Parts: sequence; structure tokens; C-alpha cells
Amino acid sequence: MRQLRRSGFFIPTALTAVLWFKGRYPQVPGWGCPFRALTGIPGPGCYLTRATSAALTGDFQLALDFHLFGPIVAAALLGWSLMALRKRRLIPVRVALAPMSIITSAFILYWLLRLVLSYGFGVVGSPGFPATG
Repeated sequence: MRQLRRSGFFIPTALTAVLWFKGRYPQVPGWGCPFRALTGIPGPGCYLTRATSAALTGDFQLALDFHLFGPIVAAALLGWSLMALRKRRLIPVRVALAPMSIITSAFILYWLLRLVLSYGFGVVGSPGFPATG
């Protein structure tokens, strides 16, 4: 645990670097969505990794095609990386509950909207949400 406290502040930067690398080289294998594997329905985070990777490489159109929150997550990762390095702490700021609740609610609402549009109306909203019918 002491080692994590001493060098844990590198984790956000390493995660950002891995996602950037994945964006530059999309053929690198990754993990599938566990929610989708269990239920057959795309989860709230399906294609978020690809969207974040695309945003980190500057391809914002592709990022938005995959997931609306991709560029937001990419910006948050960059900010977290810089703050963690500067303050030499894994969690460099106190996280407020109200903004996190709003972001989580927006994330879930976006997922539900994608499900309704894709499976209810047959509108293809992203690669992870195929039209049925």
C-alpha cells in the first residue's frame, strides 16, 4: 500500500497513454463490455474506450460516433493526469457528490436514450447499438 501511495500518481498518466496508444493503433486488442456479454444488450460504457481513445488522438468525429462522453472522458483523463503529476497524489482533489451525481445521471440517461432509439425505433445511434427489425 505504501508503494501505491508513493507512485500511484502515475496511474492516470499511464491510463491516458494506454488509451492514446489504443487510439493510434486500433488493432490492439482490448476488453469487451461485460454487461453486453452477460445480457446481450450494450451497456452504458459500450464503446466509451474507443471513443476516449479516438478523442485522445484528435479524431473527435469518430469519438462522437462511438460515444458522446468520449471527448469528455478524454479531457477529464488529461486533467486528472496533469493534476496528479503536479500534486503527486492519485486523487489530487476532493470529489464533490453533487457534480458526480449529475454526471452519472446524464450518463445513464444517454444510455437509455441510445437503447430506446436503437431498439425501440430502429435508429442506429452508434456501432454498439444496431437497429433491429
